[in-house]
Amino acid sequence: MTIKEFFKGDRYAAFSGIELLEAEPGRAKARMEIREMHLNAGNVVQGGAVFTLADLAFAAAVNAYGNLAMSVETSIRYFKGVGNGILFAEAQIVHIHKRLATFEVRITNETDELIALFTATAYRKDVILPFSNDAKI
Repeated sequence: MTIKEFFKGDRYAAFSGIELLEAEPGRAKARMEIREMHLNAGNVVQGGAVFTLADLAFAAAVNAYGNLAMSVETSIRYFKGVGNGILFAEAQIVHIHKRLATFEVRITNETDELIALFTATAYRKDVILPFSNDAKI
């Protein structure tokens, strides 16, 4: 099993139309084509949809180390509302330790405009995932 296959099991992200494009220890990229169901009453993408996109990229990047990791803290800052197009979330490691890992996720549109910035810290458990590799810290 690969990490991409594992994250196909994220039913909420799949229902939301989010696709995991890349994932490796410390880095991941996901995309979401904006659809009618993502829009709020103001006709811009609902904040929860942006959060879900960022959260999947973060989860893939931190879990790619091979240990089950769960978020213990997240924050998101929204900079620009969008109502159509494609959004991308790129997660990048900031710091990792045996138990805690912190990431930053940039959410951009197809012209690379910054839409939101998501930061998160995960607790890394001793549970080994089915795609485990030698990149564990």
